[in-house]
Amino acid sequence: MAEFRMPSLGADMVSGRLVEWFKQPGDTVARGDLIAEVDTDKGAIEIEVWTSGIVERLLVEPGTKVPVGTVLAIIREGVVTEPTATAPPPAPAVRIRASPLARKLAAELGVDLASVKGSGPGGEVVRQDVEALRGGAGPRQPPAEAEERSVRLRRAIAAAMVRSKREIPHYYLATTVDVGPVMEWLRVANLSRPPAERLLPSAVFLKAVGLALREFPDLNAWWEGDRAVRRPDVHIGVAISIRNGGLVTPALHRVDRRTLAEVMHGLQDLVARAREGGLRSSELTDATVTVTNLGERGVDAVTPVIYPPQVAIVGFGRIVERPWVVQGKVLVRPVVTATLAADHRASDGHLGGLFLARIERLLEEPEKL
Repeated sequence: MAEFRMPSLGADMVSGRLVEWFKQPGDTVARGDLIAEVDTDKGAIEIEVWTSGIVERLLVEPGTKVPVGTVLAIIREGVVTEPTATAPPPAPAVRIRASPLARKLAAELGVDLASVKGSGPGGEVVRQDVEALRGGAGPRQPPAEAEERSVRLRRAIAAAMVRSKREIPHYYLATTVDVGPVMEWLRVANLSRPPAERLLPSAVFLKAVGLALREFPDLNAWWEGDRAVRRPDVHIGVAISIRNGGLVTPALHRVDRRTLAEVMHGLQDLVARAREGGLRSSELTDATVTVTNLGERGVDAVTPVIYPPQVAIVGFGRIVERPWVVQGKVLVRPVVTATLAADHRASDGHLGGLFLARIERLLEEPEKL
């Protein structure tokens, strides 16, 4: 028997409220299946199960708030039911793809989700779809409730950042990069793309960081106990601001192995689901490095704080035009400031400098990303 426990969805989480079970006793589950929805300070999160078998018992009722680590269900591992000719197993119920916020609103309004056409990623039903079906009417999250959630999230972020600054010996590096080649390449590449599929500089920056991490695995690691442990895959946490204030950093998986178009699509999907309330537990727990891009906020540079157990975080500011010397001539060029905050226990300034230099070289040839 395996125990399915309330997961920790970040260093700042201490408890969560079970919202809904997606599986019932007797249902078969496979590794990676969604099994439940949990409400946290970061919003409603869909939780995956990491063992295969049959759900034996559900131990916690929906609506119950429990600490991280509490056993929620028992799963009988490795059991396969054999169908018979006289009693074939019933087909599993089809679960409509909908964000947690859309499900909550549909329940409040008495809307059948099967009647709603989804406009979210992969046809997922999102809040706006349910509102549109009812003409935009219906109950919304009360201002006081939204404000309280925002306050809790801010407190959780503050606790994680205080821990980070107290326990992690940060060092900081910065470099200014000429992104003229990136901007020109994007201009040409986007000419043949419809507006919804156009690439943005943020996707290029993420891919460059992902490729650079392949060559500098000491920065793609978690601090565990008293040492840094390299992670086998490059999962980049993307800092995303959410409604009512606050920040989440869900992971974009295997960035180094994706095409730029796949990185762009994955980034758009993460942002949409983060703000709609449809993230998955794995996306909040397996980031190996975080990237924060505050360029759209008009910030020239950012000095970020490492999110434990990661050992590095990369920041990008806005793209601005500056006087730039090229082959002895002063030209006006688009540039961006890239920064690195890293854990001095896992790396040093020499390695960090080489890492930033590698990102700069990758951005000089965006067509190869």
